[in-house]
Amino acid sequence: MSAATAKGSAMYPSSTLCRTQESFHRDRAASTTLENVRAIAAGAAHAWGLEAVAAEKREARGVRTRAAAELLAAEKAEAAAARERGFSENPDRGFAAGEGSRLAG
Repeated sequence: MSAATAKGSAMYPSSTLCRTQESFHRDRAASTTLENVRAIAAGAAHAWGLEAVAAEKREARGVRTRAAAELLAAEKAEAAAARERGFSENPDRGFAAGEGSRLAG
């Protein structure tokens, strides 16, 4: 077990890399005269295509997760700002003269 796996992190290829590799192997399969090279390259192209689909799903999920996290952070910041606005060491804050002031007498 590697150190990266032990920590629970892994590097995944991007969808761009997968599509590039898929294209490379498809071109190789189309340009060769050897049947065994064609079969292996076609299989590799297919495998890279499947990995590209998985990578696109991972990337889309990451975008959604980041958007949700940013929204949650903004909501928490707004709630903290609202609590801060509501807190005052001055007990008369919010009671302006002429608007139900407790000090008027």
